[in-house]
Amino acid sequence: MDIKELVKDIYNGLDDKKAEDITILDISEISVMADYFIIANASSSPQMSAMKNEVENAMAKHGINAKHVEGGNNSSWVLIDFEDIVVHLFSGEDREFYNLERIWQDGKEVSVEEL
Repeated sequence: MDIKELVKDIYNGLDDKKAEDITILDISEISVMADYFIIANASSSPQMSAMKNEVENAMAKHGINAKHVEGGNNSSWVLIDFEDIVVHLFSGEDREFYNLERIWQDGKEVSVEEL
């Protein structure tokens, strides 16, 4: 399956779980560690857990399992690494603090429609 279709599936799963401020960054031209970052906010720990599960289930449907996961059920930041796609789920406060969009500002923000 095309990586852009996988990114869309993750985006749609996060959207279904009411994730806030979903951002897709194409970092393929500035990093060798991944092609896309997907960043989203959760408003509560249960929502964060539901979003994490949805992302993992969406990729499992394509036979893809996370290579690495950081953060658990009570974390305010969860990282799910699928090699070419890295998903960052934050509490609103932590997202503002870490500000990955600023750190990766040389990446290109893309909309799900552009994929």
